[in-house]
Amino acid sequence: MARMRFLCDVERCIDCNACAVACKNENEVPWGINRRRVVTLNQGEAGEKSVSVACMHCTDAPCIAVCPVSCMYQTPEGVVLHNKDMCIGCGYCFYACPFGAPQFPQTSAFGVRGKMDKCTFCAGGPEKDKSEAEFKKYGRNRLAEGKLPLCAEMCSTKALLAGDGDVLADIMRTRATARGGNNELWGWGTAYGGGKR
Repeated sequence: MARMRFLCDVERCIDCNACAVACKNENEVPWGINRRRVVTLNQGEAGEKSVSVACMHCTDAPCIAVCPVSCMYQTPEGVVLHNKDMCIGCGYCFYACPFGAPQFPQTSAFGVRGKMDKCTFCAGGPEKDKSEAEFKKYGRNRLAEGKLPLCAEMCSTKALLAGDGDVLADIMRTRATARGGNNELWGWGTAYGGGKR
């Protein structure tokens, strides 16, 4: 079975933010929440690069390990999802995530976090696939429609890729060979193990 993963090639990212805008529009993400964002590494210095950041759907996700109410879970395809009805807003997942993916809307009184929100790899949530309840809480379930996340589909330079991890690794190996060995895979080793592969 395919293990769904993200790959961001920092050599191709042009900081256009099309991925972030596509995610926000496709899933009707509430104001104040950014499931995907583009950050600049080494800004203003030689070697400045941009990278698209969201939940990487880690192989051994630390957010799942620390959730005290087990609202975080992983699908057989490797997508890390959460159940908003179970979330107590403790913030443990936020502190455990190496990518800063979990976010809290803070729509309540001071100090109350609210229900966690994060990238779902366009795979919805625990509700019935393609239902109105699922869309309202988690956004569009593009995987149930046989599609990949819109953020990756909208990337004009194909810096952001989504899909089967083995296929993505082959694509990156081909790109690295064409570049003369530069195989910089931002976050790949942290999320999926195996260092730079």
